[in-house]
Amino acid sequence: RSSCAPASRRKGATPPSAACSRTASCAYGAQLQRWFRETFPVSMVSSQLGQEEHRVDVRFLRACGACCFLAAALLSYVWTPYDTEAMQIANRLQTPSAAHWFGTDHFGRDILSMIMVGARTSIAVALVAVGIGMGAGVPLGLAAAARHGGWLDEAIMRMNDLVFAFPSLVIAILITAILGPGATNAIIAIGIFNIPVFARLSRGAALSLWKREFILAARVAGKTAPRISAEHILPNIANLLIVQGTIQFSLGILAEAGLSYVGLGAQPPIPSWGRMLADAQTMVALAPHVAIMPGLAIVLMVLGLNLLGDGLRDRLDPRLRVVRA
Repeated sequence: RSSCAPASRRKGATPPSAACSRTASCAYGAQLQRWFRETFPVSMVSSQLGQEEHRVDVRFLRACGACCFLAAALLSYVWTPYDTEAMQIANRLQTPSAAHWFGTDHFGRDILSMIMVGARTSIAVALVAVGIGMGAGVPLGLAAAARHGGWLDEAIMRMNDLVFAFPSLVIAILITAILGPGATNAIIAIGIFNIPVFARLSRGAALSLWKREFILAARVAGKTAPRISAEHILPNIANLLIVQGTIQFSLGILAEAGLSYVGLGAQPPIPSWGRMLADAQTMVALAPHVAIMPGLAIVLMVLGLNLLGDGLRDRLDPRLRVVRA
């Protein structure tokens, strides 16, 4: 029986031939519309372009957030609103105002000026510590990858496992307790923990490249393992090292703040964000801004660096790039 038969029995219904043609035209129109959406995905292209523009804006904000503290640290070398060593007991624990944007601490010192100089201390300690870790860890990782399976590889990896067996902050506290408090010893402590991080990363990335065709061609050409590591392996893993360096930089700032909080980092009168938090912990109820301002600076700095590291990873890793139409 035809599918159009029930329609012909109703009063005033469309004739069977017209109903069938209308049904066929509707089905054809639906198929045509579906084919057009699949062939010309205008909404998908526009959404991808919108996501790409949004990613560009987010990357810009990430760079700005991290660069603001860097600019404040550089500016503190030539200018600060007030002298960080000048104590004015009459102005102690003032709330934020036009004269003191972030308020004053229990000694009457301007908190904004101390945050600017403290940013210089934290950035310097973390930057040098990351440089130590990268400068020592990357050659060790490349050497272990070049001698994969040998005694050198085993020795380097077992030393890394020994360091990773303890929390990083505990090791830093142990080293600074032995060497004594101070910014220099904090740099050494944080730098020692960064060495196995970069050693393991560079070894793992280098092992995936040693079996590639261009490495085999370099070995056939007579190049030694150190030369291959320097000329071919290192340039190809530089993007991973840059991203990891950004992440370790933010962790170094956290570690420096933690060491200063327990009294093992930068010593007075050098301002430090961790020291500012330690001094303000007994005055949170009386003057909460004394603890909020340095704590907020640590959070924003670490968050900005982590977001910047994610942006660099998206930018440098070809597998995560958005392919434009």
